[in-house]
Amino acid sequence: MTKLADLNTAPAERFTATLGGIFEHSPWVASTVAPQRPFANLGALHAAMVAAVTAADEGQKLTLLRAHPDLAGKLARAGGLTDASTAEQASAGLDQLTEEEFQRFTAFNIAYTEKFGFPFIIAVRENTKASILAAFGRRITNSREAEFTTALAEVAKIARLRLTNLLGD
Repeated sequence: MTKLADLNTAPAERFTATLGGIFEHSPWVASTVAPQRPFANLGALHAAMVAAVTAADEGQKLTLLRAHPDLAGKLARAGGLTDASTAEQASAGLDQLTEEEFQRFTAFNIAYTEKFGFPFIIAVRENTKASILAAFGRRITNSREAEFTTALAEVAKIARLRLTNLLGD
C-alpha cells in the first residue's frame, strides 16, 4: 500500500503518476495539487483534488466526465476498462449481468448520454445493480445542469473511494 508520507516527499512526476488515475484518465488533477504538498491526511488530499476539479473550467469538467466508461458497457465486456473501473463494476455485479440486464443497462447508457452528453456516473461501490438501475431512472429526468453537478459529486465520491483503496484510511 502506498503511503501518503511517501507521496508528500516524492518528486512531482511520481506523485502524479501514482495518483493520476484517481480521477478517471485525468492525471491533470493530481498534477494540479502536487505543489500543495504536504497533505496532512487523505481527507486533505481529497479536498484539494476536488477543489482542483471545482476550479476547472466547464470544458475540463466535461472532459473529466466523458473519461468515465459506460456502466456494464461494451468496453467492460471487452475487458477494456482501467483496473479501478473493472474492480468497481465487479463490486456491484455489473460483470455478471444476464443478457436482459445488459440490454437494460445499454438502453439507459444510450438514453442518458444522448440527453446529457456524458456517461452516467455513480459511485458503484456504494450501490447494487438494482440501486444503479433505479438511479438511472430517477436521474435521467434531471436538467443537464443538475445532472452535471450530480455527476461531478459522484466523481468526487469515486475519487475518495479510490484514494482510500490506495492509501488506506
